Amino acid sequence: MRVPLDGVGWDALSLVDAVDDRPLIERRAVLRGGFYEMQARTAIERVPAGAGVAQRWAVSPYRGCAHACRGCGARGGHRRLGLDAGRDFDTRVVVRANVVERLRGELARWGDEPLAVGVGGDCYQEAERTYRLMPGVVRALGEAGVPFTVYTKSPLVLRDAELLVAAGARGAVSIAFVDERIRRAVEPGAVGAQARLELVSALVEAGVECRVLMAPVLPLLSDAADQLAATVRRIAAAGAVAVEPVVLRLPVGTRSWYLEWLGEAHPGLVARYEELYDGAGVPSAEYEGRITGQIEQLCRVYGMACGVWEPVGRRRPGGEQLELV
Repeated sequence: MRVPLDGVGWDALSLVDAVDDRPLIERRAVLRGGFYEMQARTAIERVPAGAGVAQRWAVSPYRGCAHACRGCGARGGHRRLGLDAGRDFDTRVVVRANVVERLRGELARWGDEPLAVGVGGDCYQEAERTYRLMPGVVRALGEAGVPFTVYTKSPLVLRDAELLVAAGARGAVSIAFVDERIRRAVEPGAVGAQARLELVSALVEAGVECRVLMAPVLPLLSDAADQLAATVRRIAAAGAVAVEPVVLRLPVGTRSWYLEWLGEAHPGLVARYEELYDGAGVPSAEYEGRITGQIEQLCRVYGMACGVWEPVGRRRPGGEQLELV
């Protein structure tokens, strides 16, 4: 049986939507301060293919991201809201205003499976300064004892460093390359590599177990041996415990936006990308294996682990950790 909302059944809502040709987000959300506020139906969602994270499930207080990273694997989610996966993803950020309330309810029935935080859009992007959803998310996860990793490029995460330590959170800062020319072209809204390296050092000093998500490595742009070596060397110097390399994925939504930019900035590379990627936006196994192998070797040289984090079990409130069953 469908549950009515404010006296109106879902069938009736669908009929209203059918005769309103505005994008779904404009029919279901409130525009406030340049952000679209929506009520989340669920807080924990399956991680989309191409997101580049190890966890299968995630909590995302925001959809869309002002960092405007060309290769972001979450872009396709905006199309389900009636928005485009390109400029709309960068500029029309959706705030899931009730995410903490929903999350607490869902965590009461959740098991030990680790969660990612901030997959649909950076959880510490500029919108978080206004809405401050993350302290509630972190507290809810910490109180439930569910293992989780916060993915971000933003120094704003330091605001919640004490909360993250208390909750047993892991941090993953994305640093794919240290060339500022590339960063300005493909991550125009994010802070530079040096600021992110300093962020890694600050998180480690605060007591947050922190690794670097070296993602996305851009084929033919940031994958030269000297570029990879420079990036890994500076990550090690920042104090990260490990590197998790991810070669660029081009899922639906991301592919067209990225290749449009590539055609304008580096037209000679488009045909080579078409050869390298399959229809699902996955690079060839041979290429990916070669790149990740190079990074793994560099990590050994600099004394860091390389690869996906080992899963941890549910934590008892207060810090004691249980075995993962």
